[in-house]
Amino acid sequence: MATKAKRLKVDDGSEMNPLQDFLQWCNRVGLVLSNKVCVSKEGTVAEYGMLAEDNIEEGEVLFTIPRSALLHQETTEVSVVLNKESSSLESPSGWVPLLLTLLYEYTSPRSHWKPYLSLWTDFKTLDHPMFWSKEERDGLLRGTGVPDAVDTDLANIQREYTDVVLPFIAKHPDLWNAETHTLELYTQLVAFVMAYSFQEPQEEEDSEDEEEDEDEEEKVPNPPMMVPMADMLNHVSNHNANLEFTPGSLKMVCVRAIRKGEEVFNTYGQMANWQLLHMYGFTEPYRSNGNDTADVPVSNLYQVATQGVQSDVARQLAEEQREVLCRMMQEKGAIVFGKQGCLTDAELHTVLKVLCMSKEEFSEFKDNEGWEEDEEDEISLAFSNEGLPGLKASWKRLIHEAARLTVRSYGDEEEEGGVKSDQALMEDKAAFEGLSSREQQALQVRCGQKSILLRLMELTESRLQLQQ
Repeated sequence: MATKAKRLKVDDGSEMNPLQDFLQWCNRVGLVLSNKVCVSKEGTVAEYGMLAEDNIEEGEVLFTIPRSALLHQETTEVSVVLNKESSSLESPSGWVPLLLTLLYEYTSPRSHWKPYLSLWTDFKTLDHPMFWSKEERDGLLRGTGVPDAVDTDLANIQREYTDVVLPFIAKHPDLWNAETHTLELYTQLVAFVMAYSFQEPQEEEDSEDEEEDEDEEEKVPNPPMMVPMADMLNHVSNHNANLEFTPGSLKMVCVRAIRKGEEVFNTYGQMANWQLLHMYGFTEPYRSNGNDTADVPVSNLYQVATQGVQSDVARQLAEEQREVLCRMMQEKGAIVFGKQGCLTDAELHTVLKVLCMSKEEFSEFKDNEGWEEDEEDEISLAFSNEGLPGLKASWKRLIHEAARLTVRSYGDEEEEGGVKSDQALMEDKAAFEGLSSREQQALQVRCGQKSILLRLMELTESRLQLQQ
């Protein structure tokens, strides 16, 4: 049985609070909520969340959102002007139309979306690393990949706002103005979109011709949109609900049984902790995040391969191998490892094969313009946790030493000691609770990545290395 969105827990007091106001707005726009769930700020892992008020079976629909209740550039009051000048709003992110929509609707006192957007009276609850000081990022998240990603984000946001948004605002002073719609607010809304928006999955192409066209020209992803109610659900990798898209509506569907009193969790995708922190401002306990990953830069593999190279001939060979890898790998600068092995096994196979070639083998490789690829299943098995110990010694040495260099990038004097000290801090409940929220999140990221790298080193450790 489903009802209008009336199932909520409210704070005491006679005045309507933002959550009450939002749920009444949901009634008006036709959002239908199951009577087995409620929205609450109590008993959830974050500020808002959804709880089961009764046992819920797999397959039950928790709520249905009509497409007219989704917020994006086609449903905003300023859609006409955004569509008319869409060509001037193009940018690498593809987010400018939605961000201009949010700039307008968030600051308009008469906005149709005000009850929804008023749930965020400010954006101080968002704690993405982009809001940390650079010193905090570089200190707490050194080696994790997050500081570089944030630096790139901030530079792109500044460029997009200056080059695209400000000129557009200047042309429409009746709808936007630079004093209200500042770079600071724009940056906050970028974080809001990162944390709360959804993208509709691409439609599957049926014909072979369409598949060939897709190979020739990469598909542009669907733009993000805000989905009221769906964005109230928190994430865990072991989720119990999933958002389904249909032509007329979006539905949150239970994917495994939920008991009364449990929180309803959606999934934001297969996200490692560093990605969750970067894009959403939180982490999962690293042991429970089955999607955690650690990157080993290709440059580390190359550095290990060229250690001890002295002759001019060997140096020239190494440089040519590096140039070939740069072309073959394009912009893929790292090999990604997960808890069960390498996730980018084809790339790792390519790197190891090229770096371990003799001069004669490399010359033949260039003459033949590549090699006949091994079976994908064989490569995948070889670079899984089960297969890594059985690799040839030269490949294991490269992986082992590259992982060691990667662990050192976290700033620990000794990699094993660094792993253990972070691990000890994680397991000391009093010490962990004494950390700030940012320190806790960073520790989860570091521990998750280091544990994967340490396991990788164990799996690729040869007898000779053990004797040394």
